[in-house]
Amino acid sequence: MVIVWDDPVNLMSYVVLVFQRLFGYSVEKATQLMLQVHNDGKAVVSTGSRDQAEHDVFRLHAKGLWATMQKADE
Repeated sequence: MVIVWDDPVNLMSYVVLVFQRLFGYSVEKATQLMLQVHNDGKAVVSTGSRDQAEHDVFRLHAKGLWATMQKADE
């Protein structure tokens, strides 16, 4: 799974826009995830194969967001 972490740099509106563009989320879903990042310090923004997670982390880093990946609890 891919986790985005809160940071003091990016505007909330920018984070919503990135989630919409990279993952195709609706404004509502992207806003919900952004608020989770803001309020809880992190949010899971995608799940999938290791290759897909690595790709998503790379794309999020390219947009200036702090993202990591970890194996999902099973």
